[in-house]
Amino acid sequence: MPTPTEIRLDRATRVLHVSFDDGTAYALPAEYLRVESPSAEVQGHHPGQKQTVAGRRHVGIIGIEPVGHYAVRLVFDDLHDTGIFSWDYLAELGREQDHRWQAYLNALAAKGLSRDPK
Repeated sequence: MPTPTEIRLDRATRVLHVSFDDGTAYALPAEYLRVESPSAEVQGHHPGQKQTVAGRRHVGIIGIEPVGHYAVRLVFDDLHDTGIFSWDYLAELGREQDHRWQAYLNALAAKGLSRDPK
């Protein structure tokens, strides 16, 4: 399991920077983290239940809370705070960022939804 050596939030750009002990580092936008939250609210309880979360273009992170030695809970300014981001999941989000982001944009388009708030 990769272990973060640094987790740093740039509030101005709304980007979470995560560096791991294997030398990898990722810049993860708050919007991306919010729409890929590991919470049941977003992911559902079974495969195929994932929700497409719209209107989060301007979401920010207002808190980062450690969860044991294996994860963090991110608190977003839309008050979503139920997802626990394990080190493995953060690394996965970094590795798969381009693919997941494009899939998200495609899902928004297919459902007639927007990244912009209503």
